[in-house]
Amino acid sequence: MLSKTKISKGFQTVVPSAVREAFDVEPGDYVEWTEGQDGLVVRFRKRTRLRDLTGVGSVPADAVAVKKRVQRGMR
Repeated sequence: MLSKTKISKGFQTVVPSAVREAFDVEPGDYVEWTEGQDGLVVRFRKRTRLRDLTGVGSVPADAVAVKKRVQRGMR
């Protein structure tokens, strides 16, 4: 066990600093909870930021339009 935390009345918890450092967890990242064969599986997923998408397309595009599409989950 890497660490353990307590669940608050509002069903919130804190990601321990050892876990944040080991998995490079930052504010805005997502926590994915899935059921595995041996119990709960917790995974961290980075938030996709507009600056992370810089240079993805080879055709010049309107940055505002691209940002709106990304926010809506469209590509």
